[in-house]
Amino acid sequence: MREEQRPAQTEERDETALREPPRHTGFLGKVDKFFGVTAAGSCFKREILAGLTTFVAMVYILMVNAGMFENVIPAGDPALAYGAGYIATAIGAVAGTMLMAFFAKMPLAQASGLGMSAFIVYTVILGGTGLSYANCLVFTFIDGVIFILLTVTGLRKKIFEAIPAGVKHAIAVGIGLFIAFIGMQNAGIIVDDPSTLVGFVSFNTLGSNTFFNMAGALVALLGTVAIAVMAKRNVKGAILWGILGSAALYYALTGIGAACGSAACREFYAGFSFPNPFTAFEAWGKYSFGAVFQSGFDFTHYLAAEGNTAGTLAVLLVTSALSLCMIGLFDSIGTLYAACAKADLLDERGMPVRMNRMMLSDAVATCIGAVAGTSTVTTLSESSAGVAAGGKTGLTSFVTGLLFVAAMFLFPVSRLIPAPATASALIWVGVLMMSSVVKIDWSDPAEAVVGFLTFTVMLLGYSIAKGIGVGILAYILVMLCTGKAKKINIPTVILGALFLLTFLVT
Repeated sequence: MREEQRPAQTEERDETALREPPRHTGFLGKVDKFFGVTAAGSCFKREILAGLTTFVAMVYILMVNAGMFENVIPAGDPALAYGAGYIATAIGAVAGTMLMAFFAKMPLAQASGLGMSAFIVYTVILGGTGLSYANCLVFTFIDGVIFILLTVTGLRKKIFEAIPAGVKHAIAVGIGLFIAFIGMQNAGIIVDDPSTLVGFVSFNTLGSNTFFNMAGALVALLGTVAIAVMAKRNVKGAILWGILGSAALYYALTGIGAACGSAACREFYAGFSFPNPFTAFEAWGKYSFGAVFQSGFDFTHYLAAEGNTAGTLAVLLVTSALSLCMIGLFDSIGTLYAACAKADLLDERGMPVRMNRMMLSDAVATCIGAVAGTSTVTTLSESSAGVAAGGKTGLTSFVTGLLFVAAMFLFPVSRLIPAPATASALIWVGVLMMSSVVKIDWSDPAEAVVGFLTFTVMLLGYSIAKGIGVGILAYILVMLCTGKAKKINIPTVILGALFLLTFLVT
């Protein structure tokens, strides 16, 4: 890094810069001084546009995350469950982004991580563990508390560095594949097949597949390609525009189908509604807000199932909480490094500036998000779009946070986005997360097999937790069998023992 860049990228320089005279006076002068806009070589207009850019790049998370939780929030009505998940996701995003603005004073934004949401919804709740939505919010809350303690003590980064490299990189790949697979299932691209378990959708108009099903699969595939094209051309908010374009295409195709007599397409429009925006707030207050304390510690449903005991529950709780912590750990720190690197916000040691403040922001926001009813809150890589647009201070994040507040009232509009449209976003997120596959040393058989087993078990076993467990156990075995037992650190041994116990008793 060039010498002349270093002073502007250290925390000491940041604090000194905040004391420089602002360009404005009065209230604007106080805002300028607090965020250090003038000192950072920026201006209000640039910071506001950057905040808007970040919001446009990230707002898709409200629809996609709510679509996931729609399947597990016990509202009895998918529309109410979606509304509750939508508001919970928005509150998590507002909390995390505002903490980033006022505490960390960095131009990055936060929201629920799709990897954590996928783990909670599809691995834990729908994976047959017997745990409820509220039970999983307890995991999330504990996750946030642990992150606060680890951040304050400085252990969070050390634990991240202690995890085997092959497992560390494969987790990101596996989560990406898992999320993309979910998107393909939601859109009907991947379907059940009696002989091979899964198969690719048929576009044979003479076959048994309906036009309605084919339309969904086609829209998701074309939407993914459209997002890729826009990303290639550096279009800001490519994912959002891809979702909106896919939704428009879906309505056009199903409209044609309805006009041509398709019963499924007509049924789709028969259920069309435009709910009151305050319905979502009401559903959130009833089914999500505070559920972590109201029923999160009630495990009677799990214990009532045959074969389940207090012992199996204890093992399940420990391993599920550990898996969620590991996913959150890799997601948050990895994304912070990536986003800050793209934004040229690294100090002379190659570390993100104000690292501890940013990590503490996502830890506190995770606790707030759990109480609100959503998954672990983390910095999203899309937030670097605002930095690319010129954002340099926490004012950028403040603008993004305000826009997330306004977006809470757009629930009726978001509800109009069909599943195939949001599926294209899920698939694209999977594409982005695949970049970590090149970090695995494929020339080293030991690391290669560990990485391969980790992400393939995640995908084919439909379980993020089991993929992590198999990867860690494979690493321990490889090290033992190659005479490198001394390289196995104590945290890895403890994790391996817990996952082994899980496989044996569940």
